[in-house]
Amino acid sequence: MATITASLFSALDGVVDPGVGDWHFPYFNEEMGEAVDGTHNADVMLFGRVTYDSFAGAWPEREAAGGEDSSFAKRLGDMRKIVASRSPLQLTWRNSEQLQGDLIEAAAALKNDPGVDLTILGSGELVRSLVRCNLIDQFILLIHPLVLGSGQRMFGDDGTLAKFTLTESVPTTTGVIIATYERA
Repeated sequence: MATITASLFSALDGVVDPGVGDWHFPYFNEEMGEAVDGTHNADVMLFGRVTYDSFAGAWPEREAAGGEDSSFAKRLGDMRKIVASRSPLQLTWRNSEQLQGDLIEAAAALKNDPGVDLTILGSGELVRSLVRCNLIDQFILLIHPLVLGSGQRMFGDDGTLAKFTLTESVPTTTGVIIATYERA
């Protein structure tokens, strides 16, 4: 059975909203770069539309530019990418496809493929939907040492109970904690 890992940047108050402002990059350093690189070791990346648009708007250009992160950008481009959206999409980043049918049924089918590991980057709404159906096996949270006070939170007030066990916790020199949780 495949593993579904969700990797998110989070503030102390659970806000995961990149639209709140530039709160992530002031804490980014080599330690976080290595952790982020590790979150991309999967066969399939599953995206919500907003996160996909953000990645597709940056990484193909970085690959083409041939700069310092071009090999990482190429690796992302080469991976299979599935985008969950309720609206028809025109996907321009190579190896991208729109999820067909029901999200939960499609995610469960992917999870039943023993030869596939899936990672979800950001995509808060997608993550919340899959947690409600017990389809997330692991969280990798990069918890930033600040309170944002507003914005999209990792989890809502829908009453979903999901238990996880902390399996690793690594503080960075910038104060970010890289925490790995596995389904209990």
